[in-house]
Amino acid sequence: MISWDRVAELKAEIGEEDFAEVAEMFLMEVDEVIDRLRNNPDPSQYEQDLHFLKSSAVNLGFDALSKLCGDGEQMAARGRAADVDLTPVFDTYFASKEVFTAH
Repeated sequence: MISWDRVAELKAEIGEEDFAEVAEMFLMEVDEVIDRLRNNPDPSQYEQDLHFLKSSAVNLGFDALSKLCGDGEQMAARGRAADVDLTPVFDTYFASKEVFTAH
């Protein structure tokens, strides 16, 4: 679910204090996109939104979320946005967020 090696690598690269800021910003920005996707879904924006989530997630070690978002992004890019099931994305994000913030 979480690549703790990636988390440790990022902490080593930018330092503990900056990591805390990056993590806080990540959670805020991802919460906004997840909230929009849950409450006002727009399939025409799925490719863009899922690309953002995928990229953000991989940078902070949210590997399972990144994979799901990448799969959805590819479907949307092939004109199949209506077939993208966002529920696993939401569930994985909230589960990953819980594990990450408890760590």
